[in-house]
Amino acid sequence: MSKETKHIALVCPGGPITQDLAAQIGSIAAARFGEQLQLHFHPQCFLTAGHFAGSDAERSAAFLEVANDPKFDAVWFARGGYGACRLDESVFPKLNDAARAKTYLGYSDAGMIMARLYKEGIGKPVHGPMPTDLPRDDGEDAITRALEFLVDDAVDALEPTAKSGAKVAAFNITVLSHLIGTDWAPDLSGHVVLLEDVSEYLYSIDRALFTIMSSPKLKNAAGVKLGRISDVPENDRPFGQSEEEIAQYWCVRADVPYLGRADIGHDADNKIVPFGAVDLP
Repeated sequence: MSKETKHIALVCPGGPITQDLAAQIGSIAAARFGEQLQLHFHPQCFLTAGHFAGSDAERSAAFLEVANDPKFDAVWFARGGYGACRLDESVFPKLNDAARAKTYLGYSDAGMIMARLYKEGIGKPVHGPMPTDLPRDDGEDAITRALEFLVDDAVDALEPTAKSGAKVAAFNITVLSHLIGTDWAPDLSGHVVLLEDVSEYLYSIDRALFTIMSSPKLKNAAGVKLGRISDVPENDRPFGQSEEEIAQYWCVRADVPYLGRADIGHDADNKIVPFGAVDLP
């Protein structure tokens, strides 16, 4: 008996992607899943308005359209890059029952939307690879991992902490530091919070963790795990602590357990973290 075809919509809440990248992702999906999977790239993905994939209104409308369309089983954010926080506030109250039944997959700046959805109990937000990961070393592995999760709920794609039964959430450190003081941020009490970052000075990571770990929304977290901090620029003087020592320092200051390393990051090995507790088969 053949499986029912999954329909996945792609939008860009921040920057645009190219038609060439969309075609490459489509070819990978077709080769791996055939008629089991149909990808639908919203035309908004290819718009440009300065930094962004279309105006704030165009990006907001595209997200609302695909989220509310019952034809789609999931929304896959095609790219991070700044812009998700500029979606119109009116979008979220307009999300319907179809939107509440969907999976939403992405990471980095898309964490802004994941946080808001999770706070409001809308759908299943999931941290995981996006199409723009394809050019990375072994990027096709990341794309395949994301698709296998979206199509088959593949357990092997999950970050180990997500298999533990604990409530989890995963964020880019810089994004969460800008998010945590806003009404978009969920209460992360009882959660193991996985954090990663890329292309930030260690002093910037330190400053961001001050903000995150000072928030009441992290005060009662079950713990913090540190993912990969990659492509760290060289400062004019050594910071004096490693990335892990920085995380441990702020966990001690906040009286939140530091639980070790997590298998997430801005790379092709980035594993999948559904928000909340995962029910394994």
